[in-house]
Amino acid sequence: FVFIFFGLVAVCGTYYVQALTLSWAVVLAAVPPGLLVTAILVVNNLRDIDTDRRADKRTLAVMLGREGTRVEYLLLLVVSYVMPFVLWLVLGYHWLVLLPWLTLPLAIRLMQQIRNEVGRPLNKALAGTARLGLLFSIGLSIGLLF
Repeated sequence: FVFIFFGLVAVCGTYYVQALTLSWAVVLAAVPPGLLVTAILVVNNLRDIDTDRRADKRTLAVMLGREGTRVEYLLLLVVSYVMPFVLWLVLGYHWLVLLPWLTLPLAIRLMQQIRNEVGRPLNKALAGTARLGLLFSIGLSIGLLF
């Protein structure tokens, strides 16, 4: 739900309203923002996994467990970083579409926090993931202009 509406619908819808057309490149460019917004939700659910379990909430994090949720977070970030390469290598976009890779040090720090922290300390990773989504998307947007 989050990926679809905050990624695909938001990006593709905005593009379509302005250009009155869609392409696979637009859909591919919509994937990282959607995945990174989803990663915010994943951190939130990871942070709350123990209280959600006690309250009998059936979140994906509760079902996957702590390690499975950490893997989910890692996969969301990895796929986000793969997409600019697809745009560059496969679709022939300018190399500046790789600008989001400048945020990789932040992503690595966040992955370390996710791996090592439990509970309230994950609030820093929650804010950091939101920051990562913003900076990544700004870099991708700049790169797509060329």
